[in-house]
Amino acid sequence: MPEGNEIHRWAERHTAAFAGRPVRVEAPTSSRFEDASLLDGKTLLRVMAVGKHLGYDFGKDRILHVHLGMYGDFVEGTGPLPEEKGALRVRIWNDETVKRGVLPGEHKRHGWYSEDDGTGHVEPESVAWVELRGPTDCSVYSQEKWDTLLKRLGPDPLNGDGPDEFVKKVRARKTAVGALLMDQTVAAGVGNIFRAEVLFRAKLSPFTPGSDVPEVTLKAIWKDLGPLMKAAMVDRRIITTKPKDRPTKKTGLPLKEEAHYVYRRQGKPCLVCGTKILTKEMAGRNLFWCPVCQAEEKKA
Repeated sequence: MPEGNEIHRWAERHTAAFAGRPVRVEAPTSSRFEDASLLDGKTLLRVMAVGKHLGYDFGKDRILHVHLGMYGDFVEGTGPLPEEKGALRVRIWNDETVKRGVLPGEHKRHGWYSEDDGTGHVEPESVAWVELRGPTDCSVYSQEKWDTLLKRLGPDPLNGDGPDEFVKKVRARKTAVGALLMDQTVAAGVGNIFRAEVLFRAKLSPFTPGSDVPEVTLKAIWKDLGPLMKAAMVDRRIITTKPKDRPTKKTGLPLKEEAHYVYRRQGKPCLVCGTKILTKEMAGRNLFWCPVCQAEEKKA
């Protein structure tokens, strides 16, 4: 599932491509999206990103809500509209730009982020059309429904939200902090990779009850999340290791196997202490941690 950095990246790209102009919105007859006619030909005002949710704002009570879920993804392109293929849910395009020729650049799926160095993409201002497939949700929200969603979600590190609400929500619960970080009502946009990595960087056991985590530690985690997620918006690679901790490549982009401290490194030696990285399921996803660097504090 894409994390908040990918969602905010889509919002920036699609705002640059389509906002401020009337756009065409089309859904194939086989699609489960039946409200394309409510948006087709309307001016897209902006694209909003909150946590793992996108909102394409077409005016009063016309917000196209998209949640990609585990399998959703966008395909972008330049030039004429392609032939419809696969389980296409909805397509957005600009009448003027689809008349132009195909321009240099390519689109790379979010699932391939670890192989992507951020180069070679279609420039966002040049995107002529976008296709959406496989989302968990694609539906038109009223303003009231969108506002209800916002009230339910926790603070978002990429929206400039401060740490206070995050700290308050975590410290109010006895649930393990590793589970709380996956709860979108606690921290919107944080997913499995950032969960594992920021806990390691904070040297905090994922099994520590939220109520036991010091306020200063939670503020440090929140401060860490913003720059890490922002950097991952730029080149799509989520890089969390510090150069000094990488065994081989100390400068430039790290090797794939040295980009993360613990995520998907189960059975491999910790980059800091050499202990074998462990894994177990927590909050419906595989959790990864170092039992030494993130040792649980023993209560007196």
